[in-house]
Amino acid sequence: MLKKIIFTGFVVVSVIAIFAFMSGNKEESSTVAGHDGGQGIHFIEADWNKALQEARKQNKLIFLDAYASWCGPCRMLKKNTFPDKEAGEFFNKHFINVAVNMEKGDGPSLAAQYRVDAYPTLIIADADGGMVTYTKGYISPKQLIDFGSYGLSQQKK
Repeated sequence: MLKKIIFTGFVVVSVIAIFAFMSGNKEESSTVAGHDGGQGIHFIEADWNKALQEARKQNKLIFLDAYASWCGPCRMLKKNTFPDKEAGEFFNKHFINVAVNMEKGDGPSLAAQYRVDAYPTLIIADADGGMVTYTKGYISPKQLIDFGSYGLSQQKK
């Protein structure tokens, strides 16, 4: 009887673990908040060179969300911080917003360039790709706006 209980418990835990892994590991098409036309931060879908070109064209800094698909705090940013209306208004007005998975596409080279060693890393870069400032870890919408304001104040005139 004890063996049946242990075996059943093992099966239940295994099934839960498999579903958790599968749901957490999928790459979402709307990984980036605001992508759906909502009120939050709108991130462009472009490679890094196109983001740099767009920043030059619009005379703006770049806000880079350097994330990994498996990162819990990255998901919290996407769920709680990036959809915020005030953060969206501020960042959409002042920055070219780009989210890059640091493990795919341009990600590995950007991770090396900006020495990304933790996720999430939020970077403000100039139109030439030079780092203006950065922060690591989860931050609230107000902290994100403060971070963006600081980045704007550090911009070379």
